[in-house]
Amino acid sequence: MMEFLNKNSNMPQKASLILGFFDGIHVGHREVIKNCPNNKKILVTFSSSPAEFFNKNFEYIYPREYNYKLLEELGIDYIYEQKFEDVVSLSAEEYLEMLIKNFTPTTITSGENHTFGNNRIGNSLFLKNHEGMYKYFCTSITKIGEEIVSSSRIKQLLSNGEIEKANQFLSKNFVIKSTVIDGAKLGRKLGFPTANLPYPKNIIRIPYGVYVAKVFNKPAIMNWGIKPTIGSNEIIEVHIPNFNKNLYGKLIEIEILGKIRDEKKFENLEELELQIKKDVEICLRW
Repeated sequence: MMEFLNKNSNMPQKASLILGFFDGIHVGHREVIKNCPNNKKILVTFSSSPAEFFNKNFEYIYPREYNYKLLEELGIDYIYEQKFEDVVSLSAEEYLEMLIKNFTPTTITSGENHTFGNNRIGNSLFLKNHEGMYKYFCTSITKIGEEIVSSSRIKQLLSNGEIEKANQFLSKNFVIKSTVIDGAKLGRKLGFPTANLPYPKNIIRIPYGVYVAKVFNKPAIMNWGIKPTIGSNEIIEVHIPNFNKNLYGKLIEIEILGKIRDEKKFENLEELELQIKKDVEICLRW
């Protein structure tokens, strides 16, 4: 079972350190973990992204706890979680010395684009140049195939609605988790009952539109937007064909497979109903 460490913990020694924030746990992150020797794998990370320290409107791919769930599945033994404000003033040398003192690492692994220390002087080359001094072995990952994979690139794809490409980089389907709330029940009147959910806060926003999804590993259709035919506040609506359980108040996980179309205003409810039928057919054939 994965354990959490802080500055007051009894630190594991002779450890294999992995450096990085790790949001989304994409194929690059997975490659970094795979290349880390299989002894006391410790992810050295932060409770919130360093980028949020400088940009208060920062958005994430996943909540921190969901990232940690994925990391545990990939074999991370420990998470050493820091507050970025506690180390923001450290130089690269001071930050590395802190890691050496805490863990006496045998290896340090990072992505090529990972930086640390004041003015971001610490990087994979810096780690390589200090191998002999501190007696660890350094490895870094530059790119997967022909593309450099990063959380920033995945967020750009998601914000553009390029779900399938983002899923390739994530190596699994993009997930939104939210709690079902009461709705106007219009979908039920049209023959397509929906679960209504608010879009999760601080998570990268995909464009308004209709998406093929999975809920409870069942095919589903998701509409995200303002329902322009009738008008509403922003809301996620999910229809799961042949599913009639009560989901009110439940936290559910929506896997998003791809985008079908943009959100559209219809002339009347009959046109809307006809389009929903077509969308559901696409969903079931996906």
